[in-house]
Amino acid sequence: MAVLAYVLFKVSSGTEREVAQKLAEFGEVLQADIIFGEYDVVVKLSTKDLDTLEEFVSEKIRSVPNVLVTSTMIISREYRGKSNRPITK
Repeated sequence: MAVLAYVLFKVSSGTEREVAQKLAEFGEVLQADIIFGEYDVVVKLSTKDLDTLEEFVSEKIRSVPNVLVTSTMIISREYRGKSNRPITK
């Protein structure tokens, strides 16, 4: 069963774009966004199971320079809005 998750990142100041672009290169990553607030980058990802999620977070994410802190949240259920608004860049 596929596992969807959000991973929130705190990164070194000024490296948000570099980190988001590097994270977006991983096959597991569906979307990487720079955000305002307590965290700097958020990634939505998909893995085949929890073991693969743990491996991805502990091995691949830790290899990305300038990542200081991560917080992983597994998605239990998704709800989509009725609107078909395009995602802005």
